[in-house]
Amino acid sequence: MAADAIDGKQGRDIVILDMGNLLGIVDLFVIASGASKRQVRALVEEVDQQLEIGGRTPIRMEGKDTGDWVLLDYGDLVVHIFQPEAREFYSLERLWGDAPRLPWTPDAGLESGRVNNQG
Repeated sequence: MAADAIDGKQGRDIVILDMGNLLGIVDLFVIASGASKRQVRALVEEVDQQLEIGGRTPIRMEGKDTGDWVLLDYGDLVVHIFQPEAREFYSLERLWGDAPRLPWTPDAGLESGRVNNQG
């Protein structure tokens, strides 16, 4: 659902990492980019609204004021939305290179059989 919300607002380079075997408390990371601070904030608001409709509210949200890297923590799901420069600098995909990437395509959601309301 988070990936679909990001895609619906033209978020870029959406990646879903299966963190279940690497971090005991987080199942999924959704990582995406927005082209500007304004778009990052719009993506964050859309994810927040769509997940709230699904009955989920973030435990915490960090970085919305700066808009370079915003983290939405839903407990078992953590959404990271970056501007391209910050995403390249922090390189979460490389940092968590051992985490399997879950297949996701627009309008298809997760194809691995996981519950789609998480990612």
